Amino acid sequence: MTMEIAIRPAVVDDAAAIARLHRAVWCETYRDLAPANVYRTLDEDFRRARWSEMLANPRRHQGILLAEQGNRLVAIGAVGAASEPAFEGRGEIRSLYIDPSAKRQGLGRRLMRELVALLAAFGYSSAALGVVVGNEPAIAFYRSLGGRMIGQYTDPGPIWRSDNLIFVWDDLSLLR
Repeated sequence: MTMEIAIRPAVVDDAAAIARLHRAVWCETYRDLAPANVYRTLDEDFRRARWSEMLANPRRHQGILLAEQGNRLVAIGAVGAASEPAFEGRGEIRSLYIDPSAKRQGLGRRLMRELVALLAAFGYSSAALGVVVGNEPAIAFYRSLGGRMIGQYTDPGPIWRSDNLIFVWDDLSLLR
């Protein structure tokens, strides 16, 4: 029997657990896509500082949700105002990281629904996100959710300038 997964808003005290999961999932996802020096620089301490800053300043990141299975963090999702002009004012899905042990259980779809509900509550009627070129599992996932690719941009990132595809949903009700 699979333990139930609960979704809740993140708080400042979650920064260390978020950083640990973010680092682990990020390293697995981008192991063949990101340059080696990026792994050394974007370590857990770097990520903990960034998440602590975001959680302490909610205006910077309008919503951060966590999924927990028992006492274990299994997913992170974040939304906010568009950080990229190419998103054309749509609300941005900034992060969606799921522990590999929790994949293929519907958690990604469920977390996307919750993130979209947050965007709608913030007044957005559409959403956008960037996905790194070559991240084929994520590209397939966003397409399966009805995401439409409208272009590309280069994310300046703090360390890595990654090439990204832009996926949009012009009607948030399609994701709910």
